[in-house]
Amino acid sequence: MGDPKYSRKKSARPRNPWQRNLLKEELELVGNFGLRNKKELHVASTELSRIRKQARQLLAATTEIRTAREPVLLSSLTRKGIVTEDATLDNVLALNVSNFLERRLQTVVLKKGLARTPHQSRQLITHGHIAIGENRITIPSYTVTRNEEPLIKMTDNSTFVLQEIAVKELKSDAYGNPDEKEEVNGKVEEKPAKEAKAEEKPAKEAKAEEKPAKEAKAEKDIKPKEELTKK
Repeated sequence: MGDPKYSRKKSARPRNPWQRNLLKEELELVGNFGLRNKKELHVASTELSRIRKQARQLLAATTEIRTAREPVLLSSLTRKGIVTEDATLDNVLALNVSNFLERRLQTVVLKKGLARTPHQSRQLITHGHIAIGENRITIPSYTVTRNEEPLIKMTDNSTFVLQEIAVKELKSDAYGNPDEKEEVNGKVEEKPAKEAKAEEKPAKEAKAEEKPAKEAKAEKDIKPKEELTKK
């Protein structure tokens, strides 16, 4: 049989996970990139720390070691689309977690317009609607290289159709106030906000026109007394 294989950890938790600023930043990243949980965020953070550690070691290394290993690191990051072709080790040290999350297949599908939201992009990938060339990819965290980015498309047998959203435009009057609309025989007629307000009677005028109940009762009581005095 052989010895069982133990896979090493791909992520490490932060040292102080309960800091308010850290929790707020993690929550924003999870929501903006549509991550399933914070573990996916920690995987990207661990990969970032590994790359930054290599860059720091190369800066402190001798000239011979640096000239041999620096092009390998930079070419790998350039091929993945994380840095540009003219990047240096200083640019590598300036990277953040967002640079790695933007190269995920889930984010690239959203940027290409194949999905409307990050969560819809993740659903399309896991359900097998996205392919890179002729290969179907069902892993949202797959790192897309520069050469693979133009090959991303919907699969040939996919039945998913992205419906367009009808955006309603609100017209405004000369003062920038939105106009009110009325439906007449199935047609929409626009009315400026001023005319719509002018047609409505103020509450004070409506109350002034109606006689109070006390005055009406007082008039009824006066009439029988006058009739009795005449008799």
